[in-house]
Amino acid sequence: MEKINVKKALLLVIIISITNIQYNMAQEKITQTAGRMQLGEFAPKFAELNDEVLFGEIWNRPGLSPRDRSMITVATLIGKGIIDSSLSHHLQFAKENGVTRTEISEMLTHIAFYAGWPNAWGAFRMAKDVWAKDSTADDNGKAAFQLEMIFPIGEPNKAYAKYFIGNSYLAPISKEQIPFFNVTFEPQCRNNWHIHHATKGGGQMLVCVAGRGWYQEDGKDAVQMLPGDVIHIPANVKHWHGAAADSWFAHLAFEIPGENASNEWLEPVSDVEYDKLGK
Repeated sequence: MEKINVKKALLLVIIISITNIQYNMAQEKITQTAGRMQLGEFAPKFAELNDEVLFGEIWNRPGLSPRDRSMITVATLIGKGIIDSSLSHHLQFAKENGVTRTEISEMLTHIAFYAGWPNAWGAFRMAKDVWAKDSTADDNGKAAFQLEMIFPIGEPNKAYAKYFIGNSYLAPISKEQIPFFNVTFEPQCRNNWHIHHATKGGGQMLVCVAGRGWYQEDGKDAVQMLPGDVIHIPANVKHWHGAAADSWFAHLAFEIPGENASNEWLEPVSDVEYDKLGK
């Protein structure tokens, strides 16, 4: 009798599990009514194909999750140069399907190298609005600064933290051809004096992408950096760079290939030196 009860209990658990799975699958089924709402009277067949076939069948096919289909669709639209309201709709749809702000930022950065920089810029402007509510925490202004910039802030720059005063962040943007990174500095953060050594070629190039910062070579006045500014740093020149006192700052850093290249980290930029620059 006890064995029968155990079997019945197991059967009941299985039935409940199947019911829950079916319920969850039903909850996750994608439905669309935009076609009928916008074109139902003008083009009823097109509306039917849009709502019932494209979204009703294709988007619900097994094999790919709605999240995967959203990412594929966004990439395809940008690749075709479609950065209008349809892309905005699919970006919102991608967010609803679980694509995070970090993922869409990395995805659009990757797409830029294949589908064109202007297309990516247009897509980023839309994506910033769609994911804006995900970045409202104060966090010393870090979240707000991310909204100003198309590139991700990245992770804390722990590997080089001993060469920085203040907190910095590092995000790899590309590891192909000429690898480069987005480096973000909190207000007052700066790296130590340092030199990019090379017997031929070498050096570094900085492209300011957001905020306001400083660049200084040894023996010269500091130069203010604003979005769009480009700094060319020859090899074997002692220098430092970092944020202004009252602003977050981010630049892309390109290491220029050279022979016998190496980096030499030197003394910190003292508060006395830094404070002379003002805000």
